[in-house]
Amino acid sequence: MGTVLNGKQFAQTLRSGLKDHIARIRQRPGLHEWQPGLATILIGDDSASRVYVGMKEIACREIGIASFGHHLLATVSADKVFSLIAELNTRPEVHGILLQLPLPDHLDAEALLEAIAPEKDVDGLHPVNQGRLLLGQDGPRPCTPLGVMHLIDQSGMNIAGKRAVVIGRSNLVGKPLALLLLERHATVTMCHSHTANLAEQVRQADIVVAAMGLTGAIKGAWIKDGAVVIDVGITRVADGSLKGDVEFAAAKERAAYISPVPGGVGPLTVAMLLANTVKAGEKQSNLTPHVQTYASV
Repeated sequence: MGTVLNGKQFAQTLRSGLKDHIARIRQRPGLHEWQPGLATILIGDDSASRVYVGMKEIACREIGIASFGHHLLATVSADKVFSLIAELNTRPEVHGILLQLPLPDHLDAEALLEAIAPEKDVDGLHPVNQGRLLLGQDGPRPCTPLGVMHLIDQSGMNIAGKRAVVIGRSNLVGKPLALLLLERHATVTMCHSHTANLAEQVRQADIVVAAMGLTGAIKGAWIKDGAVVIDVGITRVADGSLKGDVEFAAAKERAAYISPVPGGVGPLTVAMLLANTVKAGEKQSNLTPHVQTYASV
């Protein structure tokens, strides 16, 4: 019977550490009013996006990050969004910029993300920062993959030398996560909807990360005894509940550690956004040392 990895608890510990870290900085001479700042851009009235942005703004206030919210109509022009991003890039009190996805169809998400200054890209999605990740250079990393790495670390597994299977190849999760695992010396196999004999790939994995967005696609019987299973997928099913990509009950019987849906990766994604914002604020203010991205803070 596997141990459930409590993402809410781990996220609260990280947030408390960040709050203390900011307070310690403010105790330094001349820094009593220092405060990292996060600007959020929400376009349209998508209910899930409103909830996510609201949670992030509340979390900012709780730990001492200044929050600058910008809610634009779904019909806003691309020029207006580009102008807002350009303005935020120049504002010294704004250290991080979050463009909430998805966007209305008439807006080019890739172009708008690329308009954010790389040093203020606390989501780690700018091409420059994605390139830095590929090259192993310092820079902001995508928040959900950081949350996954934190959950794996909380299991106590030594990642080096382990076989990791990442199911899903998105730019948001799968691809950057594979690179983070490679940095930690895992042997990584990338799988997706076209992978032949997915079950056999999963059966060989010490670490399984499911990020397909298909409810119950990863069967519990596929899980290797003693594996660490992290479920990134989240789908609302007919009865209104949220389900992940993994057959949780069956997988729990075989895994050593497993993350739930909800309450696993989600809370840590928000915590990593806060950590990235604090680190960006320190760098832009020429403060050292910097908060760790996802280790103990």
